[in-house]
Amino acid sequence: MHTSMWSNPKVRFGVVVVGFFVFLAVLGPWLTDTVLGMDPRANDTSAIASPPSAEHWLGTTQFGQDVLAQLIAGARGSMFVGVLAALIGTALAIAFGVTAGYFGGTVDHVLNFVTNLFMVMPVLPLIFIVSGYLRGTGLAMIAVIIGVFGWAGGARTLRAQTLSVRNRDFVLGMRMLGESQPRLIAVEVLPHLTGWIASMFLGAMIGAILAEAGLAFLGISDSGSISWGSMIQAAQSQSAVMRGLWWWFVPPGLCIALIGTAAAMINFGVDELANPKLRAATRRVVRRTRRVERAVAAEGGAA
Repeated sequence: MHTSMWSNPKVRFGVVVVGFFVFLAVLGPWLTDTVLGMDPRANDTSAIASPPSAEHWLGTTQFGQDVLAQLIAGARGSMFVGVLAALIGTALAIAFGVTAGYFGGTVDHVLNFVTNLFMVMPVLPLIFIVSGYLRGTGLAMIAVIIGVFGWAGGARTLRAQTLSVRNRDFVLGMRMLGESQPRLIAVEVLPHLTGWIASMFLGAMIGAILAEAGLAFLGISDSGSISWGSMIQAAQSQSAVMRGLWWWFVPPGLCIALIGTAAAMINFGVDELANPKLRAATRRVVRRTRRVERAVAAEGGAA
């Protein structure tokens, strides 16, 4: 990662948190089996709905399942849905938005019509309907559904940015030299959209994690898979809130909130580095805050 970007505390915080959850998603089975020695689906009848303890660090569920083991296993399910849905949605947004913005004319009209059609669709109800119809097909299908219905907003943004980039001198110059259209898009246009694409991917990933959690909470998900959403749904169905079993639903909720905050921090940090006006405004705010702090300290010392 670029040094100036890594020096931004927001980016550091976001990357560390997202990297931690990616680590859990990749090595989750090894952690639960080897390190914890617990199966997320195993039932410990001697510890039913027990609070956090030395044996079960985050307590157990109503069924005697270890919450920590389920939390680690759920990281893989939720991150899988988030990353796959974001990849599909971002790829469709690039295909429709960049192509429409670069070629213009009839291609733009046709692709923009399809984009607008998806924009006006009630996305969340459609996801619920399709997911309910394909119930029990697994997290991969849930991710595909979320990705297919969630790309239109990003495509509109990329189209607008591509319309600006395609008319710049370096693109026009390469076009006059006879460069092929695919190479112009891949080498000259897309590199100037990487900030937007990265921001779009992170937003899509968080949106997909939240959408999967919402589907699981409503019972429209794969009951055989473990995710943070399915943990919250199981806690809700067993009245964990009413019974005070906070250790069952609070950890997955905190994980979702934490990864959402981390992605937002990365976006804010990248925006500050990519946007000179925003970076200058941030420095002005910092300087003004320091002046106020020094003035308050001086007044306190005089008193």
